[in-house]
Amino acid sequence: MAYYRRSGEVPPKRHTQHRAPDGSLYREELMGEEGFSSDSSLLYHRGLPSAVVDATPWDPPDATLTENRPLLPRHLRLPALFSGQEWKSHDAVTGRRLVLGNADVRISYAVAGEASPLYRNAVGDECVYVESGSASVETVFGVLQARQGHFVVIPRATTHRWVPTGDEPLRVYAIEASGHVAPPKRYLSRYGQLLEHAPYCERDLHAPADPLLVEGTDVEVLVKHRGARGVTGTRYVVPTHPFDVVGWDGCLYPFVFDVADFEPITGRVHQPPPVHQVFEGPSFVICAFVPRKVDYHPLAVPVPYYHSNVDSDEVMFYCGGDYEARRGSGIAQGSVSLHPGGHSHGPQPGAVERSLGAERFDELAGMVDTFRPLELGEGGLACEDPSYAWSWSGRGPGAGAGCVSTPVRSLTRPGGRT
Repeated sequence: MAYYRRSGEVPPKRHTQHRAPDGSLYREELMGEEGFSSDSSLLYHRGLPSAVVDATPWDPPDATLTENRPLLPRHLRLPALFSGQEWKSHDAVTGRRLVLGNADVRISYAVAGEASPLYRNAVGDECVYVESGSASVETVFGVLQARQGHFVVIPRATTHRWVPTGDEPLRVYAIEASGHVAPPKRYLSRYGQLLEHAPYCERDLHAPADPLLVEGTDVEVLVKHRGARGVTGTRYVVPTHPFDVVGWDGCLYPFVFDVADFEPITGRVHQPPPVHQVFEGPSFVICAFVPRKVDYHPLAVPVPYYHSNVDSDEVMFYCGGDYEARRGSGIAQGSVSLHPGGHSHGPQPGAVERSLGAERFDELAGMVDTFRPLELGEGGLACEDPSYAWSWSGRGPGAGAGCVSTPVRSLTRPGGRT
């Protein structure tokens, strides 16, 4: 975000001496993107941010992916991944179950009741959507308060942890990029300000207000990073607690965006999915479908038309309300659908007729469109509804095995030319 913020104690001039009351120097750390060529922030530490006293291998949650073959639309029932009370002993980092992924993005689901370890994702930014529950997200920049309906965007290599609050389980979708997550470029001025036609503005982005200072020695931090064979991990032990920042300023920081602050863009006829876009990442976009008035042409068809995503795979996660276009398919709150490129999809049978004359949709869903094919993670394979692919036809696999295909006739043009 090219939106400057300042928190805590920083010196009047960057890269100059900044001293504690006892006269000792604070250590200045530049946290920046794209090798000093993009957004950055300066953080002032009590200790040495690069100090490590031990490092051992750490295996992140299972990142195995399985090809979507045969090519099918998929319905994944995520609540089935966490049954009973087992969530009480899980956390929102090490308890993630990989649902879908490719080289650009990984989508995981977690239900948590425990605080996570200190964690740093050095592969890319994370955009975590809170489906239900609440948490304090403690970071090296300060604390974010996250609750139901919040997107939490955490820049790459930000040390943080998730601490659930309240008695309700914390349910989150974690969208992990292999690069950076930011507002769509079409909503930004050439200097990075959100423009008037954008569906949200800088006032809607909430960063940590104050530094978080924690004492501690020999503290463990889990780091997810790139390896020779994909994503791997390391467990660091650092001599002093990483939450030792007395102040920071700049344009790079974690923030919370409440989906309730997204202002829907509507029209006389059905608007295409890009009007619902919230963020973009490398080769993928993130959208939000929120409660809204719908198309007001007298002959409008409010539900989506059938469409073929020839360049992308489409993932929807259903968070609340009544998603009219999917009624009758078995999809409910907590479901995820995958509609892959190469497969035409759209409303379930009867949804078009039922939607005629509707003035408002009370739905809440997120969407991730990727521009490279998605594969199924172990979590996705474990909770698939095997009947979903046949829900448009009402016939199961092999039902047409006895059919005889009709040969394609040669069409003859006048003059005998075909």
